Amino acid sequence: MIETLCEKQTIGLIVANRGFFPDWLVREGRIFMKALLKRLGYNVIVLSDQATKFGGVETWEDAKKCAALFKAHPEISGVIVTLPNFGDERGIADALRLAGINVPILMHAWSDVPGQMGIKFRRDSFCGKMSACNALVQYGIPFTLTRQHTMDPTTAEFEQEIAYFAAVCRVVNGLRGCRVGALGARPAAFTTVRYSEKLLQEAGISVETLDLSEVFGRIDKLTDTDGAVRKQLAAIGRYIPCTGVPAAALMKMAKLAVVIDRWIAEAELNITAVQCWTSMETYFGVVPCTVMSMLSQALKSSACEVDVMGAVAMHSLALASQTPSALVDWNDNFGSDPDKCVVFHCSNLPRHCFSACRMSFQEIIAGTVGEDNAQGTVVGRMKPGAVTVARLSTFDNEGVIGGYVGEGRITDDNPDTFGGAGVLQIADLQELLAYICRNGFEHHVALSYSDSARAVREAWTKYMKWPTRWHNGPKN
Repeated sequence: MIETLCEKQTIGLIVANRGFFPDWLVREGRIFMKALLKRLGYNVIVLSDQATKFGGVETWEDAKKCAALFKAHPEISGVIVTLPNFGDERGIADALRLAGINVPILMHAWSDVPGQMGIKFRRDSFCGKMSACNALVQYGIPFTLTRQHTMDPTTAEFEQEIAYFAAVCRVVNGLRGCRVGALGARPAAFTTVRYSEKLLQEAGISVETLDLSEVFGRIDKLTDTDGAVRKQLAAIGRYIPCTGVPAAALMKMAKLAVVIDRWIAEAELNITAVQCWTSMETYFGVVPCTVMSMLSQALKSSACEVDVMGAVAMHSLALASQTPSALVDWNDNFGSDPDKCVVFHCSNLPRHCFSACRMSFQEIIAGTVGEDNAQGTVVGRMKPGAVTVARLSTFDNEGVIGGYVGEGRITDDNPDTFGGAGVLQIADLQELLAYICRNGFEHHVALSYSDSARAVREAWTKYMKWPTRWHNGPKN
């Protein structure tokens, strides 16, 4: 079962007007846009047709009324500004500034129709959108553009733009105020997952830590007959085939899951990053992979090796797509094909990523601590399909957070290895790999079965102010 990361989204709607253009376009535009958004499943906050002329925004008084309405609805996750005619740029900008709005804004202009360019039907939204955007730039208000400069809102393409914008809103609002749990210290040899808590805090993301000794101490207080432990044991059995896994190892996993779940609830965490090797195996006797897989499956992304920035990238993909995300290694070449590589973890990938999976032991760690102390991995072949990859890092010397996104697909090729693995194909992969190496990005990358690069990049760059490269995407 996959949970959702947010309740029904609420969209604020500004219907722009300019008096010497046809007013009836504003009246019909407001009616249509409100009905469209409701049909697509959103709550809509918009001025009534009694509050202003046709419920549009044009004058200073209109702007004040719109701002007051938006302020009364803090649940608004994004605002769509629609221009059925030219629109008044000052009315739009004033309404947004007075509302103190700090959510994504989509600028939409209606398309004129050839043969209907007379004074009765002409919109001039094409031109008006430029003026409105100019005003927002002057006011310092960031905004999002539709894929085409003008779009007919009666089309399926425009509905896709609404879905894209909603994903941007989920990412931005989900990252602001996000709370990350860092369980344990990073592995000593993994300097690659170092990051700046201060830069994250500046962006509104908090990191809460918990030492492994506290986890083990809390586990020691749980009995095998504890109700919560028995419930977790049953949940593990329902989640993944456990044939051949010792009962003692399953009991340890259940207790670990209880402790982590309680910590998440107490600290009000959204996502986690967990120390895996080798303290967990040496001193507790299991790997945490299945427990983490179950969290990610429930859209509570959990990254291994205390890769906090990897967890934030996973969370971004999950927010955008509303599907589970994983953290994988850029692991190996796949023969001589320059656009294919093996992606792998040992693994804690969510069940959603697999064609089929089962529980087993971690073969790498088992060579050091033995099979009995390395039980709990989720192994299988990743299912074929289109995917988005994403990575964030803190560049401490420059004092910035930055990232990259890209799109590809998991192929039908068999990587013929242990753990959770698949073959990833990305056009111009060698260029992306060179970019990763030259800029000091980590060997971990977040991945989801979705088409989310555009939304994640827009959220990171435009609203979080994190410079982000879109591999093979638009350069603007």
